[in-house]
Amino acid sequence: MNAKASKHAQPLDHAVATAYRRPGRVRFLNPRRAVLAAAVLAVLPLTTVNADQAADAERGAIVFKACSSCHVVGPGAKNRVGPHLNGIFGRRAATIDGFNYSDDIVRAGVNGLFWTAEKLDIYMEDPQTLVSGTRMKYRGLKDAGDRRDVIAFLRQYSDNPRDIPEAAPTAVSDPVLPSEILTMQGDMAFGEYLSGECVTCHRIDGTDNGISSITGWPTEVFITALHAYRSKARDHPVMRMIAAPLANEEIAALAAYFATKGQ
Repeated sequence: MNAKASKHAQPLDHAVATAYRRPGRVRFLNPRRAVLAAAVLAVLPLTTVNADQAADAERGAIVFKACSSCHVVGPGAKNRVGPHLNGIFGRRAATIDGFNYSDDIVRAGVNGLFWTAEKLDIYMEDPQTLVSGTRMKYRGLKDAGDRRDVIAFLRQYSDNPRDIPEAAPTAVSDPVLPSEILTMQGDMAFGEYLSGECVTCHRIDGTDNGISSITGWPTEVFITALHAYRSKARDHPVMRMIAAPLANEEIAALAAYFATKGQ
């Protein structure tokens, strides 16, 4: 964790001893939840996968050889003509340190492009369709089965691939929330306090470094994502555990706080 992030996080013993008082309640940080915050794909957009579309990661490794002149994945992978692809699932676009991205894909990342199975499929079929100004001049992988197999191959090099939201073939849609929930005005000071268990893993400045960013999100997207974990619409066991005890006002507070960071 960098220094900017660490100033918002409290040591566990101090966090347990410190109460955040609000009218009618006292809230304590639970150190167990802070440790469990290693769910690094906390609030990523949900993508569903058709269970009938079986993917073959071994075949994907063979197809990927056509990509290997520009991209590397696996232990010790480094940037080449293109960035390395370790940990790509759930990562904000254009956030690998040291790689010179095009302005257009940097802008796409700032505007909320995260690499999910769905986005990777679109990008591999025709990069210009997803990011019109990308420097990736690739004619595209046109066979849907080839793309599906390459995605399955790449998934092996992301953290806990079985826990990635789109990994579950039985994934269901996010809940449709009432407008009063989506538009709830969160208390940023309260959100900053609650963020202590988030910034143990996620950087407050919005950088990636292998752990997905959760900053700068529109509040309604952040709120929808946490409600989806709380209602078990998203299949990530650790995030379900973290989101389950959160009250509506706590979710809104976190959304309000993180919306202002990393920009």
